[in-house]
This record gives sequence, structure tokens and C-alpha cells, in this order.
Amino acid sequence: MPNHIHDLGGALEWRARGETLRVEPWGRDSVRVRATPGGALLEDLPGALLERPAHGEAVVRIEGSTATLVNGAITVRIDGNALDASDPQLHPAAGRITFLRTSDGSELLAEEPHHFWWPGPRLYTATGNGYHRLEQRFRSYAGERIYGLGQHTHGMLDQKGAVIDLVQRNGEVTIPFLLSDRGYGLLWNSPAIGRVELAETGTRWVADSARQLDYWVTAGEPAAVLRNYADATGHAPVLPWWASGFWQCKLRYRTQAELLEVSREYRRRGLPLSVIVSDFFHWTHLGDWKFDPAEWPDPAAMNAELEELGIKLMVSVWPSVSPLSENYHELLNEGFLINTEYGPVAHADWPDKGLAAYSAQVAFYDATNPDARSFVWDRIRRNYQDLGIKVFWLDACEPELKPGYPANLRYHAGPGLEVGNLYPRENARMIHEGMVAAGESEIVTLNRSSWAGAQRYGAALWSGDIGTDFASLRTQIKAGLNVAVSGIPWWTTDIGGFHGGDPEDPAYREVLIRWFQYGAFCPLFRLHGFRGPEQKLEPAMTGLANEVWSYGEEAYGILSGYLHLRERLRPYVMRQMETAAEQGLPPMRPLFVEFPADPAAWQADDAFLLGPDLLVAPVTEAGARERTVYLPAGAEWTDAWSGERHRGGQSLRVDAPLERIPLFLRDGAVLPIRSTEN
Repeated sequence: MPNHIHDLGGALEWRARGETLRVEPWGRDSVRVRATPGGALLEDLPGALLERPAHGEAVVRIEGSTATLVNGAITVRIDGNALDASDPQLHPAAGRITFLRTSDGSELLAEEPHHFWWPGPRLYTATGNGYHRLEQRFRSYAGERIYGLGQHTHGMLDQKGAVIDLVQRNGEVTIPFLLSDRGYGLLWNSPAIGRVELAETGTRWVADSARQLDYWVTAGEPAAVLRNYADATGHAPVLPWWASGFWQCKLRYRTQAELLEVSREYRRRGLPLSVIVSDFFHWTHLGDWKFDPAEWPDPAAMNAELEELGIKLMVSVWPSVSPLSENYHELLNEGFLINTEYGPVAHADWPDKGLAAYSAQVAFYDATNPDARSFVWDRIRRNYQDLGIKVFWLDACEPELKPGYPANLRYHAGPGLEVGNLYPRENARMIHEGMVAAGESEIVTLNRSSWAGAQRYGAALWSGDIGTDFASLRTQIKAGLNVAVSGIPWWTTDIGGFHGGDPEDPAYREVLIRWFQYGAFCPLFRLHGFRGPEQKLEPAMTGLANEVWSYGEEAYGILSGYLHLRERLRPYVMRQMETAAEQGLPPMRPLFVEFPADPAAWQADDAFLLGPDLLVAPVTEAGARERTVYLPAGAEWTDAWSGERHRGGQSLRVDAPLERIPLFLRDGAVLPIRSTEN
């Protein structure tokens, strides 16, 4: 019988049963796998991978019915053709893929069929018009640990056993890349709505409706995996110096005068401040993308004063468009709004100025359409950037659908089920492309959602609208570390949480202090939240005060101390940002990134490293004045507060009075933790 495996000149292709399967090198120690249920592979589908990197020259061997492709540290084997040489019937295992370590031939990952006969590891179930529900199954391994996959509120660092929806929601960010302690990373290179099941019986990736299977696998220790992933999907730029300082925000400063007075007060008190934020409802109408002159009479003068104070103004830019907006009908008529399969072009209800008792049925501009991106940037340029404003907060960019029916959406890039997770990345791309065209080089956006590859557009991520208690803080630590190994190096939270928090409540003040201490060591250091009781969602809304002096004298003394500590650490933070840009290593790292040979480092989920030299152990329990800290094996650790030295590979019970977060320095590293004034 004919051999169904073909050497394409450094790549392998298997064609049988109406399926085309291709394996090709895609960067250092990495391969890309694509499969379609019929015909030729599609080359122009949206995804996260850049053009094939220069690194990665494969050696291909075909021996009988088995073929291998070797690319550095990874070897791919395609198994099986016939039951025997004289039988034209294919073996059920024909076309099955196994990924191996080149060094010793041991198994990294293998496809796993659902059944010995049918279905196999790749399943295509037709949904009509050339689309399929796609399933890709892999073998499960006892004791395997899995990290990454974006940002989630399930409270797990190791996500083995979880089912993760591949869909964008407020606080739930889909980045379909995982890192395994078995020595590989895998990118599901599809923005389709679906899920990944990390079960004990096997791993299954599902796309609800798409045209082609596409995934990428790389081999190595965590640092190498993250480097290869950045090469494949894009490196972040170096964070601008100003962005490494403190960001002040609240929901919301209602007027120009209010925002300026807060900025001046920071300077009067001698407190460092790098960024202050004008939040939502500063606009005339949603989708006008401009200041309301009744509340912000001279934004150019406001921005000029802030620049003199050394403060950047960040402005909230939403992708939604009210029917009252001056841009609505042009966007609609030009086809620049996300369309729908059924019903009117309306994706959410949202309050707008001029609607006293009702919400408007708003649409979203289509960020996957390059012409729509140009249209929106032109309005942002005229109404913000021409005034000197160069920092933008891209809120509600999932997009925030109400109700959440991605199947009813039709984007320029394709149907909602096939491309829906792409939106936040393309929205960040809108600002990046516009700023580059305007000659700007320091580009930072703060986004509520993200997708693989967003880092190359200068897109930071924050963790969305979260709770204001210690349980939420504990969850955020794990969420941030999974973001770090998902390829997004710039990340932060709303310090103190978002939903509520009473500045007069001693219990909440403790939450705020402990969260602020944690925030001082996050890649971005940002105070935000909606303090006080719940209010009606309306243009006039505002929360209680949320400045560092808003929480009483004891808290102020502690918080101001951490503002100055962050200032002293900024040169070190910036060195980590340079490393992130060059090597793909995030500033905030799980312990296992630096200590992969220590099994206990893979289990530590309540502490992290800021760069290679500083171990940070946040306090996350009410009333706690000490905590246990694990110090990874393979280094000596110095208590940054006391100077006491400890060997690695042990857990210590350490003091943690209210004013102190436990910090440890690696192997004699010297950092300015303690003020020289103390």
C-alpha cells in the first residue's frame, strides 16, 4: 500500500482518511502541528504565531510506516500506516503523534485516542458550511503539573484537574498557552470559543466551531519554554521608565479640578506618583472618545500641568458605541461595528449621558477590521493624543457582552465562535498601530482582557473587577503567576480589590495594607477600586476616596513607606523589564522558573520571585503577624529586613508585623529594601 507520510523538505505531512496533518519546525526546539478534515491546509486563519522563526532546522526520517522530525530538543514521531504490508486498511493508530525528548527519547506528550477504534485523538464534528467542532486529545500523566492558560479566579496555580472555558469574561482571561512540569509548553493556536479539560483521564482541547486544528509545542525547562514562546508569538517592548512607578486611580474622578487636586496633593506630601487616571463617563457619549467639556473644560492645560509634575495622564477608552454617539451611524454604515447573525447590531445595555432612566443598547466597534481600527484611532488621536495624552486604559475589551452570546457575533476576521477570543489583542493593536504611526515609541495600554501575542503591542493586563477581601488577594497571587507564564509580562491588580471596601473599617484597612504591600512588588503598581457601598450604575457615580491618605494615619505611614520602597527598587524592576523584552522571562515569576530542579518550588503558590534575586511572600490572612515561607533549594537566602541568612530547601516561620511583608534576597544579592533613613 502507499505510504501516507510525506517529506516536504524539513516538514512532515500525513494524508489519509480525508485528513491532512502537517508537522513542521517552528522556532528553537519547537514544532507546529496543523490538521484539517479535508483538502489543503488553510494558511490565513487568525492565530497567535508570527511568521516561522529563523531558528529551527529539522531533520526528517521516514522508516517504513513511521516518521520522525527532530528539531533540537524536541522529536516528533508519526506512527502507523497499515495493519500489515498486504492490508490496504489503515490501523486505527495511523497518524498518531508522540512528542519526545531528543536527548533520551523519553515521552513528553502524546496524542491519546478516545477509543481503540473511533474517535481517534483528533475529532471533527461538522457544524455546517465547512466548520467543525474540533477536539484534540492528549494522554494524561500521573502527577503532572500544569500552569499558565491566562488569568482565572478558580484559585489554583497548578491547574491539573480543572476545566477552563476558552472565552473572554471580566476577570477571566483566555490565553491558551500552558507550561508543564514535564518539560514542554503548548499553545492552542486558535482564538475559537471552546474549553480545555485537564482531566486525570486525559487532556482535551475543544473549539466549538472552527475550520482547522492548529497547535504549537516547545521543549525545555521553564525559562527556555518561555523564551521560545516569546520568539514564536512576539516579545514585549521594554516598559517605559515612567510606567514602573506608582499609578493612582479610583472609580472615579468626576472632574478636571478633582483629578488635579489629588495630583497636587501627592506632590505637596512628597509622595511619588507616575500615573493618574481619568476613568469612564468622562466622555460626552459612549463612543465619542472625547472629554465632556462641562466636567473637563481644558484637558490640554490639565495634561500640561500633570507633565510639569512628572505625572502621566491615562484616559479610559471603551470599545462600545452608544446610538447617541456622534460616530455611531458612520461606524454602522461603514460596517465598522461587530455585526450579528440575528437581530439588531446591539451587544450590551449600558447607561449613557442624556438617558435619565434608561440604558442604551450599545454596539462595539470591530477591532479585527483594520479600517475600523484606523477610524477609532483617528478619533482618539484628535481628542486625546493631540492634547498630549499618550496613555490609554482599554476597559471592557473582552468585549463585555450582555448577554454573552459570542455565537451571535460576526467579526471582520470571521464568525464569533471561530475568532471571538482575538478581540482584546486586536483592540490593543489599534492603539499600538496608531501610536507608532504618530511617531510614538513608549506605548503602554492597560487592558481588562488579553490573548496570546498581545504583549508585542505593549499591552498590560489587570485582573478585572474583583472582590475586596483576603480570599480575593490569595486568588490574585495565583492568577498573576499564571499570567506570568502565559507570556504577558506586564500585569497588575486593583490594589484593595474593586467591589467595595470601607476606608473607615479597620478590617478593610488591613486588607488594603497587605494588598498594597503585595502590589509594590507586582510588575505594575496601581491603586484602584470602587470604595463604599454599591451604587446605581450611572454617569454621575463615584466611589469614596481612594488615595493613600484615605485610610487613617497608621495605614498612611505604612503605605507611604512602600511608595518610597518601590521608588528605590525601580532600577531593579527596569532591569527585569529589559530581561522580559529580550528573553521572554516575566518580572514576576513562580519559584519553579528559577528553581526547576526543586520539586517543592513547583508546589509553592503563595509566594513569588521579582526577578531572579528577590523572593516576595505576601501576607494573606486577617490578623496574621507571621507566616511560613518556603526558600527554594539551590540558593542561600537573606532576610531583607533582619539580615539573617538561611539555607535553601526549607520552610521557615517568619515574623510579619503589619508594616512588613516578608522578603528574602538570593545568594548575597543587595537591593535597597530598607530606607537609609531608618
